[in-house]
Amino acid sequence: MPEKHLSSQFDSELNNVSARVMELGGLVESQIRQAVYALSQFSVEAADQVEAIEHRVNAMEVEIDHELSSIIARRQPTARDLRLLIAFSKATANLERMGDEANKMARMVKSIIESGAARSLPSSDLRVAADLASGLLRKALDAFARLDTKAAVAILKEDDLIDKEFDGFVRKLITYMMEDPRTISASLDLLFLAKAIERIGDHSKNVAELIIYLVKGKDVRHTALDEIESAVL
Repeated sequence: MPEKHLSSQFDSELNNVSARVMELGGLVESQIRQAVYALSQFSVEAADQVEAIEHRVNAMEVEIDHELSSIIARRQPTARDLRLLIAFSKATANLERMGDEANKMARMVKSIIESGAARSLPSSDLRVAADLASGLLRKALDAFARLDTKAAVAILKEDDLIDKEFDGFVRKLITYMMEDPRTISASLDLLFLAKAIERIGDHSKNVAELIIYLVKGKDVRHTALDEIESAVL
């Protein structure tokens, strides 16, 4: 990913931290896959695996932050190198938060199972959004590795699909609770689970915005999609 520098040691440090960020992304992706499986199968074992991975994700975030701080202190980078390190830092934070959301999903799945209402809730409707969110993270990591701004714009568009799925599910769940008030408690767990899926999509979108920041030097947060396309394409 990084351009070549006169200092081969600096290149090595940048490549190493880039690889670590990608490794963290792969770990979070596996965590989300386990969370989606736990939801689709109502599996306590899969939910427990999600929680076990969370400890590794948190440890890696701390390690990467330490590496980034060390590079900045020793190299005092400017211009594009500084943008790259900032992008690594922000990507790492977003990945860790995705792991938090996957962990939240696992906790909600276990709570729903314990309530005894697992099979009576419309959980299958969430699988489309969950698969979209998992796929979006995979695309964001690939685009980040290749610094592909066109793919980044496509990710921003796809996040809207997850938002629409979430809004539709919330409306359906409210109707479901009104028809059968006995399921309100478990339905609220499902609502929090849906929100966690939606947030994973948001964090993938944040990673896509970082790609544009890194390549174009433009901060496109809170910017209309048509303006972003004009700046990128």
